[in-house]
Amino acid sequence: MTYRPLIAVTTTMWPGGVHNLPRVQLNASYITAVEAPGSTAVLLTPAQGEESIRRILGVCHGLLLTGGEDVDPARYGQTALPQVEEVNPERDEMEIAAVLEAVRRRMPIMAICRGIQVLNVALGGTLYQDIPSQLGGDVLHEQKAPVNERWHAGRVEPGSGFERIFGNTTLFINSFHHQAVRDVAPGLAATVWAEDGIVEGVEGREHPWMYGVQWHPERGEAHGPAGDTRDPDRRLFWAFVQAAREFADGAGQPDDASRLVESARG
Repeated sequence: MTYRPLIAVTTTMWPGGVHNLPRVQLNASYITAVEAPGSTAVLLTPAQGEESIRRILGVCHGLLLTGGEDVDPARYGQTALPQVEEVNPERDEMEIAAVLEAVRRRMPIMAICRGIQVLNVALGGTLYQDIPSQLGGDVLHEQKAPVNERWHAGRVEPGSGFERIFGNTTLFINSFHHQAVRDVAPGLAATVWAEDGIVEGVEGREHPWMYGVQWHPERGEAHGPAGDTRDPDRRLFWAFVQAAREFADGAGQPDDASRLVESARG
């Protein structure tokens, strides 16, 4: 039987219910997507302290940073613009601590939407607090079209880890965000971009397996060129889980990302 690695999946926490008490929340699609390739999700919450975060990551084999609210600009040394929407300091603190611990352990990290922004900030980068007011441009990154409609293209760096995982250098992506990576952290490299130059994907420069995307692969928001039947989002999750499996086996991380998707079906 193939070993099922444990993946720490970050959650948020907001008041709710009859008594308006703090509740841990997560869209179930993250769990479904990360468990489909053969892993088991372990929830990491803002209710847990730093010691609990270390202990949980100490038994896990990968970290998944999920989407959600804006990252507080104070985390990257800026004053919030009026356009900044709800922030969650407890979640920021939990996820940044989780990133630093996962980096220390050199475990696989995958980051989605808000997650790519948290990853960049945790490693020393900055964000556009609000794309329309700070950058403008012709690409509407908070699309008004339905969630199942691809909105803009993504250019993938040839020879990058993403290109080896996806199998091509062109994507078509949904877009539901108003913040984005601005100054890329020293430990990251931007390798996927929208037509207007906004960063859509980053990968670690020296970390064994570290990838972040601005879209939502758990919702299947990207596809390749016409006629390409391979599912880039599914391949990304398969690569992540395979990297976690190899981390659990203690076999080290392969340099060639294509090996991580040999078992991908799509």
